[in-house]
This record gives sequence, C-alpha cells and structure tokens, in this order.
Amino acid sequence: MKLIRTEDAVGQVLCHDLTQIIKGVSKGPRFRKGHIVAEEDIPVLLSMGKDQLYVWEKDDTVYHENEAAEILCQVSMGENMTPSEVKEGKIELTAACDGLFTVDVERLDAVNEIDQIMIATRHTNTPVKKGDKLLGTRVIPLVIKKEKMELVRKTAGEKPLCRLLPYRMKKAGIVTTGNEVFYGRIQDTFTPVVKNKLEQYGIQAEDHLTVGDEKEKITAAIRELKARGCELIIATGGMSVDPDDQTPGAIKESGAEVVTYGAPVLPGAMFCLAYFSDGTPVMGLPGCVMYAKTTIFDLVLPRIAAGVRISRKDITRLGNGGLCLGCEDCRWPDCGFGTG
Repeated sequence: MKLIRTEDAVGQVLCHDLTQIIKGVSKGPRFRKGHIVAEEDIPVLLSMGKDQLYVWEKDDTVYHENEAAEILCQVSMGENMTPSEVKEGKIELTAACDGLFTVDVERLDAVNEIDQIMIATRHTNTPVKKGDKLLGTRVIPLVIKKEKMELVRKTAGEKPLCRLLPYRMKKAGIVTTGNEVFYGRIQDTFTPVVKNKLEQYGIQAEDHLTVGDEKEKITAAIRELKARGCELIIATGGMSVDPDDQTPGAIKESGAEVVTYGAPVLPGAMFCLAYFSDGTPVMGLPGCVMYAKTTIFDLVLPRIAAGVRISRKDITRLGNGGLCLGCEDCRWPDCGFGTG
C-alpha cells in the first residue's frame, strides 16, 4: 500500500475502513476497506480530516474484489434474475419472476473448488417467487489474481451455472378413477387438492373425467383428455398393487411411454410418470397426495410446470432427501425434503 494526497485518490482502493463521527447523529464506518474512491467522495473525506489516504498500489495482475465479484455474477446469472449492487466483493441474485430455479451442481462444485471465491445457491429444482433470493457470490480477499478469475470462467463454461425457468404450462386434465366415486358412494375429495396445487403454478384443470375401475375406461379417458389438448394429464387413485387398481396399466395402454412406476420418496412411493411421443406428461398420483401436505407430486410438479422433461435418473436421485418428516408446520420447499 502507499500514502497519497486525498485530492489525488480518485479511482484508488482504500486499504482500511474510515470512520465518520457526526455528534448526535452517527458514528461508524463512512467508507469501507476496498471502497474505490470517487470524485464526489473527496469533499467528504476532507471534511473527515483525511488529507492523506492509504491506498492499494496499482497492479495489473490482480482484480479488486468488486471487479472479481462481477465475474462471479456473470458466470452464475441466467435469464430472469436481478443482481444486487456489488458491495465488499459480494453480489446477490434475486428472482425476476415466479419459476423453477435450477443449478448445474457439478459445474458449481468445480467452481467452488477454486480457492478465494465462493458461490452459494438455493438447492437446484426449487420453486421460487418473484423477489426471492437465489444465490450469493463473494470474493474472499480484497484483491485476487486475474489468472484465478480466468480459471473461474474456464471452469464455469459458456452457459450460466444457474437458470430460472418461468412456468409455461396452462392447461391440465384430470381423470378421477374408482367405482366408489363414479357411482357417487363417496365424495371426490382428491380432485380439489390436485386443482389447488396446479393453480399455484398457473395451471387450470377445467377438463375433468370420472370413470370406474375398468382399465379400458381409464385408458379411454386419458386419450380423450389428450385429444382435448391438455398439456398435462393426471390420473388420481388406483395406484397400488391391489387387483382392482388399474391406473398404472391404463397409463401404459394409453400409448404413453412409462418413465417410472414407483419412486424413492415417502410419501409418494406408488407414483407413476409417463410421456406421450409429443412430450405431453401423464402422471398417476397415489392416494397420499390427497391427505399429506407435501408428497412426490410437489417435488415433480414445478419441473413439469416449467417444461422440464423428467427422466428416470431424475426420479431415482430423489431418494437422497426423499423422506418427508411430516413436520406439523410444513415449510416446504424451505426444508430438506426432495433436495438431495
């Protein structure tokens, strides 16, 4: 560091905090270590009695922490994200819309292996609201070698580490199965739950068919909803292994390719997911969705709503974190359920 006249300090980086005391008003740091002195700062510094300042000596081989933080922001930020002002080597990103927040975890881990920098995010595949905090970046030292930040860029690659995908699906159809509902022996309490969850992602389910336990009728209902242009088809009930539970077989018979029947998630082990050749998803929901606060349905629905195609591997990965603890005060998605 070096000592220079305050009037000559524009563009220089302060080496330590500078405290300003205004009697009866305030006492504390007016300028923080690492602050880049601006023209308008000079009168303030002089009024604080700072005729000379200790500043960092210029070095073309290093970035100031704020410059480096901008690079971390660049490699992290995808569309629909809003950056904060850079401060003390830190930038945070917030959601500019509702949507699904995703992270390329493998690349993120590789970047965080580089010392003197850090990027901390929400869990990947988390549904977020506009204004929610998504991630924070930080440069640890006041200055950092430029070659290290070039390594960050190279390691991160050309695509942003994170994405925020707006919900795009608008229309769903529901097939309610079961003789007990079809013949009016009991009230359908499943459909209102499903509709409520769909509406949270802007999806309307105006197409609703109720059929008995015959596999052929369930299959026909699924195909009917597909013909009506439903972007998502959901079948409720009949998902266990009892002889009269025909929904999984009906989904297969509809022509949709089954990705999985069964998931390493509790509640929700008997979940079924399939896709028609044009990408239209079909879900078979087990009975737990009707009464449990959070289930497999809550884990996959945000991805489906954002237009993300779910693979068998995506489902198997849910096992790590797939045990819901059934907390009395449910805080999902701000908990560990499904975040493995």
